[in-house]
Amino acid sequence: MSDPCLFCGAPTREIVTRVVDNRFGSPGEYAIRACISCGGRQTFPRPDAEALKGLYERWYNYGGKTDSGYAAARERFLFSPFYRLMLALDGDVSFHAAKGAGRLIDIGCNEGRGLSLYARNGFAAEGLELNTHAAAAARARGFVVHEKLIEDFRPEAPFDVAVLSNVLEHASDPREMVRHVRRILKPGGQVWISLPNADSALAGLAGADWINWHVPFHIVHFTLPRLMRLLEQEGFEVTAAGAVTPALWVAQSVIARLWRANMDAVVRLQRKAPLVAGLMALARGVFFPLLWFWNVTGRGDCLVVRARKN
Repeated sequence: MSDPCLFCGAPTREIVTRVVDNRFGSPGEYAIRACISCGGRQTFPRPDAEALKGLYERWYNYGGKTDSGYAAARERFLFSPFYRLMLALDGDVSFHAAKGAGRLIDIGCNEGRGLSLYARNGFAAEGLELNTHAAAAARARGFVVHEKLIEDFRPEAPFDVAVLSNVLEHASDPREMVRHVRRILKPGGQVWISLPNADSALAGLAGADWINWHVPFHIVHFTLPRLMRLLEQEGFEVTAAGAVTPALWVAQSVIARLWRANMDAVVRLQRKAPLVAGLMALARGVFFPLLWFWNVTGRGDCLVVRARKN
């Protein structure tokens, strides 16, 4: 069946089969296809816009609940000294330790935890978020949050920094999203991007159980050359690029692999803080040399890229 590449329009071929949602347990079985020309990878089949909206509302998006033990513990951890230590050891995939000044827009800010951290680090932070409940929660923290698609967003003044932390892979047209990000940046402004590395060692080991296929919500799956080429084609100069392997992602992929026959257990166990913390400690402690080797050879699980608008 034909499924043209979302980057260049060339034909694609199937490279991973029988991929399911091992984060939230939403229904369906998918495949990952790779472009025979540019190497871009994408989820197949892709739900149409209406179906995807329903999937987000039912399975993915923040719904305004703040009373779960998991959510409360995560909130406390993010604003603790232990989180800052983890960023130093584990890699900062959300730019939460980046200090600076100027106007910053967090695209896909969810309930605004990141906005609080960016503001603490010196930025005048705003958010862009389509989920009404999440946007309201972010506003309750005191931030300006725009409930608009990026293509409809017309800021009063351009931004110094745009953050796309695990966002671009959700776009059905990543090229168009990058163009709109460039539009809202001032000359010389920066875009900070993090997203899963489809060429990571962990993706190769886990196969269909890799947690970051994250079907059907991740539409495109980037490699570093593909991401850098896209940015350069759309008027950006890449100033920094690398890969890190968050211990949390290792823990989640291990759970998905070990309990693959029981998807309900996979989803439930990923929210069991003691189990996840134990696996994270194992990954960061015992397997640190392996993770370090993956990172320095470009096979870490998360790409972290900064680029400047030309």
